Amino acid sequence: MNFDALKYNYPSRKNVVYSKNGMVATSQPLAAQAGLDIMKKGGNAIDAAIATAACLTVVEPTSNGIGGDAFALVWTKDKLHGLNSSGPAPNSISIEKLKKSGHEEIPKFGVVPVTVPGAPAAWAQLSQRFGKLPLTEVLRPAIEYAENGYPVSPILGKHWKNAYNSYKKNLKGEEFKAWFDTYAPEGRPPEIGEVWKSPNHAKTLRAIAKTNAEDFYNGEIAEKIDKFFKKYNGYLTKQDLADFKPEWVEPIKVNYRGYDVWEIPPNGQGLIALIALNILKGYEFNEYEKESISTYHKQLEAIKLAFADGQKYITDSKKMKVKVQDLLSCEYGEERRKLITDEALIREAGEPNRGGTVYLAAADGEGNMVSFIQSNYMGFGSGLVIPDTGISMQNRGHNFSFDPSHDNCLEGGKRTYHTIIPGFLTKDNKAIGPFGVMGGFMQPQGHVQVIMNTIDFKLNPQDTLDAPRWQWMKDKTIFVENHFPVVVAQALKRKGHDISMQVESGSFGRGQIIWRDENGVLCGGTESRTDGAVAAW
Repeated sequence: MNFDALKYNYPSRKNVVYSKNGMVATSQPLAAQAGLDIMKKGGNAIDAAIATAACLTVVEPTSNGIGGDAFALVWTKDKLHGLNSSGPAPNSISIEKLKKSGHEEIPKFGVVPVTVPGAPAAWAQLSQRFGKLPLTEVLRPAIEYAENGYPVSPILGKHWKNAYNSYKKNLKGEEFKAWFDTYAPEGRPPEIGEVWKSPNHAKTLRAIAKTNAEDFYNGEIAEKIDKFFKKYNGYLTKQDLADFKPEWVEPIKVNYRGYDVWEIPPNGQGLIALIALNILKGYEFNEYEKESISTYHKQLEAIKLAFADGQKYITDSKKMKVKVQDLLSCEYGEERRKLITDEALIREAGEPNRGGTVYLAAADGEGNMVSFIQSNYMGFGSGLVIPDTGISMQNRGHNFSFDPSHDNCLEGGKRTYHTIIPGFLTKDNKAIGPFGVMGGFMQPQGHVQVIMNTIDFKLNPQDTLDAPRWQWMKDKTIFVENHFPVVVAQALKRKGHDISMQVESGSFGRGQIIWRDENGVLCGGTESRTDGAVAAW
């Protein structure tokens, strides 16, 4: 990518960053710096990504944790590798059992929606296959922050307080006590600037580091998890943990105007971003037409069509009833494109939810690049913390359908439709770099906007992220940010879109980008909607 061609069209709230030897971009400055420090100690981009990811479970617990899932795209030695480390539902769970227990849907909190955590296994797999430093060294920054504490940053503090208020109101059972003991030890959430620490978290990270995550899936930690779920009539067992193995997968792509856009295949929802881009590539967009009414209208209609397909078909890849290559064929893209008219239409799709996720991008001077994402889902997740471990458990199972006829229906041992998706961009078999936008069902919509801002409208990474975003919610309902052009919003209303301007930007995702040019220079941008930072060397 030629940086000279990238424009600076928006008054960015942060400056684009350049470097040569290494770069880490993520939503927390302490985590970004931890990753860069690992590089300076002789680690590569993969080591830096693991260090940053582990650190994020400590310094941004509102969005992810040791008990969550992870996905990664890794560029090394001129090849892109995909890692799916999302865990399945416990083997013993079923819709029938939940109905007999009195459930009419899959709850958001408690023991029922908890699936097997994949994040620790992802760190171990990445370290073993591509890392240069031992995991004990790579996880040291996260362990130190957990043990010694760190001051809570502004956006983190805001989300922490919101989560505490919600949990205080809704989580009443004894099983939730350890969450409050861990994340509100003074009977309240920590204030912005106040130091918070979690020695139990440090103890767990140290055990994961020493055993390459074996203790989590087959040792003492697994025993503690098993004991907790038995006590509260949950479904997750130590056998479910022992059975879990991350899966190395072939990334999927579409070619968009000469660039290959890569995503993890289902069960991830990256397929939705690719379906939308496959529709949109049939149009011509002038680089000066970013703020045109026609551009926004086509983007919105394409993403609605893509979600209609994605939310119908995406589930565990072993259970999918259609082929990914059929959904991404040029013929199918043309067929879907013909459905777009000059008016807003309602497409068959569900209602997107909001989620809690962290994303990071890392690159080193050797040419390695990593796109990594992990999440507990819906902020802190299930509201459960395993006592004496600091492990907050995800509630990813809430994404399953309770309808036995749905492609993504709940089944024991099955992976659910997953919201978290890392992205990667290449051209002519050469890496351009990692990108991602976290935030529930906003993620594929953010990916489409990032790619079009970069390729069609030639914005630099920081302006790409700072540009006002839109988000399709349901039917014809579209949320736009408060700095979205008012005249465009009004025109879209006249086309039939139900436009709602949002005061807060919290639901529009949080992204990171690192691009590499032909001379090896790195160019990075970080999210201005959160406490984001680019650490460069």
